Amino acid sequence: MHASNGILFNHESPRRGETFVTRKITRAAGRIREGLQQKLLLGNLSAQRDWGFAPEYTDMMWRILQQDEPDDYVCATGEMHTVRSFCEHAFEAVGIPLKFEGEELHEKGVCQKTGKALIEVSPNYFRPAEVEQLLGDPTKAAEKLGWKPEVTFKELVTIMASSDWKLAKSEKRQKN
Repeated sequence: MHASNGILFNHESPRRGETFVTRKITRAAGRIREGLQQKLLLGNLSAQRDWGFAPEYTDMMWRILQQDEPDDYVCATGEMHTVRSFCEHAFEAVGIPLKFEGEELHEKGVCQKTGKALIEVSPNYFRPAEVEQLLGDPTKAAEKLGWKPEVTFKELVTIMASSDWKLAKSEKRQKN
């Protein structure tokens, strides 16, 4: 039996469930841009994650299954980015430049054009057992499978935010 193990770090796309922080951010960015939502509440903006593009991770899984011998592989980008950075890129992708002010529970993501707070931190969204940093090492996948991620972090966020902005525009049309 070919029993390989793929350890997949956060793999994201516009199909990600809306309760995951990445989709929560990109959905809110589009909805705020279209006037369907006023603000976004988040937890730890300093948490760092290794986010990659899900279709590329599917390619890696296929490559694992093509190997003659089973093995264990880590599927990751090898880069970490903060939730704050994800927010900045998502809102930028929908035309809302953000700046962050304050610290910890008093930190806010503010629209640079209007000065309005669009992102606020809520203690309700902090995880009791928060892992501050999640980072994968894809070296073995690169060496043995010839796999490496091509979609950059900023491109990933733009893909997701653009898709959710399109959904928000459709939602707005349906309401009118």
